Amino acid sequence: MSVQKIADDLFFNRMDKAQTVKTVQDALTGCHDGELFLEQRFSERLTLDDGRIKTSAFDVSTGFGLRAVYDDTYAYAISNDLSLPALKRAAQSIQPIKRNHTNAELFLPSDEPSAVLYTDINPLPLIPFEKKVELMKRIDSHLRTKDSKVAQVSATMSGEWQVVKIIQANGRETADVRPLVLLQISVIVKSGDKMESGSFGLGGRYAYDRIVSEDVWKKAADEALRVALVNLDSVAAPVGEMPVVLSSGWSGVLLHEAVGHGLEGDFNRKGSSVFSGKIGEQVTAKGITIVDDGTLPNQRGSLSIDDEGTTTQRTVLIEDGILKNYMLDRMNARLMNKQPTGNGRRESFSCAPQVRMTNTFMTNGDKKPEELIASVKKGVYAKSFHGGQVDITSGKFVFTSSEAYLIENGKLTAPIKNATLIGSGIDVMNSIDMVADNSCLDNGIGSCGKGGQMVPVGVGQPSVRISKITVGGVE
Repeated sequence: MSVQKIADDLFFNRMDKAQTVKTVQDALTGCHDGELFLEQRFSERLTLDDGRIKTSAFDVSTGFGLRAVYDDTYAYAISNDLSLPALKRAAQSIQPIKRNHTNAELFLPSDEPSAVLYTDINPLPLIPFEKKVELMKRIDSHLRTKDSKVAQVSATMSGEWQVVKIIQANGRETADVRPLVLLQISVIVKSGDKMESGSFGLGGRYAYDRIVSEDVWKKAADEALRVALVNLDSVAAPVGEMPVVLSSGWSGVLLHEAVGHGLEGDFNRKGSSVFSGKIGEQVTAKGITIVDDGTLPNQRGSLSIDDEGTTTQRTVLIEDGILKNYMLDRMNARLMNKQPTGNGRRESFSCAPQVRMTNTFMTNGDKKPEELIASVKKGVYAKSFHGGQVDITSGKFVFTSSEAYLIENGKLTAPIKNATLIGSGIDVMNSIDMVADNSCLDNGIGSCGKGGQMVPVGVGQPSVRISKITVGGVE
């Protein structure tokens, strides 16, 4: 069954389709842009803590958002009542945006056919609830049996099935059916008076079978335990300016926060990003290419269409250090006289779309990962991060590692605790002097916050060497 039929069967058994389309077109006549966003989302979350199921939740969310856009402003009306009367009330409520304006020329960017990037199967009912509970308990038992230092085990299993239908101001219809699953495991280990933690997660736009097979969840659980045991032996992080090697994959969260947000079109149109007005200029060291790609099959940040109905694409943002493009939704693309890049995203029907990343990563370089570590006499190898904070305007950031090691005379030695990287996005990007050939995305655990909305994303990079960055810690 096509995604269009799945969406139509779901939404238009409650409201007449022809009348819905006509109401949307009438409401948006005279606007620059706008759309009706219909959504139904089924979601579940199961949490285990200390051998017992702590929470179990199931939710169905249904509703629509109707947006009218004029110039750089918009009116947005929402309802969880999928009915024609509710839509007509919403249409009336957005009319004031057109007062005192002459009719606008409708923005009609080029339409590209969308690819099928993931299954349309609802993952939630494929595995019985009892089997999910049993799996969570097996994770707990496996870890406690594996090592006597295990003091606490937590695990979360979540899934959702989102169906969306988008009707634009010109009557164009698009639809998408989006699965999403996630398994996260956390372990606390104890030795004497010292306690440390480790975690690991994986997920993506597929069914549960990818994460519930025994070899997969055991590897995830063992990795969480490994990180916890490493941290149990950690020493204080060094302080000062020094070379730092970042690992491939999840370390791309630093790239996402410190650089990715600064390449979103709204910040650049308003001149509030460090990258504003720098298209065609060298903004990072040569050899660095950064891409946002929403077309990667089954990835957490991928979308066949964005939440405005635009087909997602691979957008080269920085190529060999030169700024090439920004990520754009429809409104910012129109105001900047460019084509949208499929980066208009929203958390749910209750939120208006914003410019957001999908899967953002750095591409391969020409070095081997071991060459980067071997080149450092004294420094830090950061394998993974808890997260951090960034100021979009200045590009300054602070990130704290969840797993890191000292590098001494070209070799990894002692694990270190809470090594904090302090710097600015542009400075760091210009301080990268070695890029490895092992670029990959994270395991499918990323979520990004902006303007009070959270959306799933992918991050990634190859291993890179930063020639000099401030490391904060405790001497």
